[in-house]
Amino acid sequence: MAATRQRLILAVLVVSPIVIWMDNTILNTAFVRLADPDRGLGASPGELQWAVGSYTLVFATLMFTAGALGDRFGHRTVLLSGMVVFGLSSVWAAYAGSAAELIAARAVMGLGSALAVPATMAILTWAFTGPARASAFGAFSISAGVGIAAGPVLAGVLLDRFWWGSVFLVNVPVVVLALAAIGWVVPNFRSQEPRRLDVAGLLLSTAGLSTLVYGLIRAGQVSAWARWDVVLPATAGLVLLAAFVAVEARVRQPGFDPRLLARRVFGGGNAALGLLFLAMTASTFFGAFYLQGARGFSPLAAGLAGPLPAAIGVMLGAPLATRLVARSSVRPVTVTGLATAALVMGAWSLFGLHTPLIWAEILSFVQGLAIGTVIAPVSTAVMSTIPLDRAGAGSAVNNTIRQTGSVLGIAVGGTIMSIVYRRGIEDALAGTSGPVRDQARISAEQARHAASAARRPDLAEAADRAFMHAMHVTSLWTMAIALGGALVLVAAFRPSRAGDPVTVPEQEREEPTPDRV
Repeated sequence: MAATRQRLILAVLVVSPIVIWMDNTILNTAFVRLADPDRGLGASPGELQWAVGSYTLVFATLMFTAGALGDRFGHRTVLLSGMVVFGLSSVWAAYAGSAAELIAARAVMGLGSALAVPATMAILTWAFTGPARASAFGAFSISAGVGIAAGPVLAGVLLDRFWWGSVFLVNVPVVVLALAAIGWVVPNFRSQEPRRLDVAGLLLSTAGLSTLVYGLIRAGQVSAWARWDVVLPATAGLVLLAAFVAVEARVRQPGFDPRLLARRVFGGGNAALGLLFLAMTASTFFGAFYLQGARGFSPLAAGLAGPLPAAIGVMLGAPLATRLVARSSVRPVTVTGLATAALVMGAWSLFGLHTPLIWAEILSFVQGLAIGTVIAPVSTAVMSTIPLDRAGAGSAVNNTIRQTGSVLGIAVGGTIMSIVYRRGIEDALAGTSGPVRDQARISAEQARHAASAARRPDLAEAADRAFMHAMHVTSLWTMAIALGGALVLVAAFRPSRAGDPVTVPEQEREEPTPDRV
């Protein structure tokens, strides 16, 4: 393929998914507004968890099916379909009249993303080989950083001037431009031996993950882990997921091939990414409420203080990682990066209500820089172990595990926050009237509204203290999870028996030829 054509393809695939990354951080910035009973939807923590969780749940469970569709009908066709679905559902989300409707619209947005992202990564794998592929995946990571950076700033501007739905409506013009560019530039790569659609795997994975997530979020709603309505769905979800793995392992052409995970680099690298995304998503959940809720910053100021420095760090970390890996190997770069990110997540446990804002900006930047040195090298390593005719399946496994980590991060992080907060606020609610007490138990945001209406400044102060304690506990859990991911990388990318540093061999492949549809 001509170098000019490759550059055009890369430019389109780097710019097009920005809207998807942007949407993730836009929603995080809008959490506090959506929780507001007056200016938002009055969403509870559980409903906010589902607003994020429904998106990532559908994203995670449909991506391997999207990979099979791309192998069968062409990855460009699937990418275009995904962008159309994402754009239309963004309009629905913008005009949702309740938290339940927003959750449904977000689920359909997840469907669009599930079609688009694996197709994008598969096209990159087809179009580039050798060092050019590593650079392409690095550019793809930079595009994620740009989207993450633009999201909170754009959300802050929109929320300061317009209603909360504008943060979704802004996706539409970007989608329209992306559709035109993709249709014009990108070839329709597809496998010569398309895989069948894996209906059984789709149903088992969706049922298993959604049931597990329901149990985890339910624990936060009832402030207990040992109740039957928590243990039963969580256990059922694990059983269904185990059945999913067993079924997929027996199918000749599975949509999600668990046998790929038996490869040391592919399996270990993906497991580490899953743990990183779990910890990272949990930390963003409490970060938004800390800056806008406990500290009282506007959405724009909060975006500039937290997500923007982190996104800049990711953008700088990705190309830095490419140079560092070229000089040494994947293992020391990624292990150091993930361990650093973990320690930064734990450092949020040292924050208080009056900690200078500059520390939040510094820690966010360092965390983003560290994460940027992990995602691109690990993604390149795991995808380079997959032959071209399995590019769709490999990218689906890679992205499914990432998004599974994200949905579990929201469920686990939000639930830990809710349980610790409710236990911390109980003493301050003694003697409080029923309606005020019930509202204050929901979240710190609801407690502040109740305190203002009841003219109880002491209740607002108690809510702040309970929230800070909950944030400290959750940040330590995220640190432990991310450190676990670093240990997985140590094992997955260990040197060979000959003592050479880990390198990921490039598969012997023929130059791909696109099928035009």
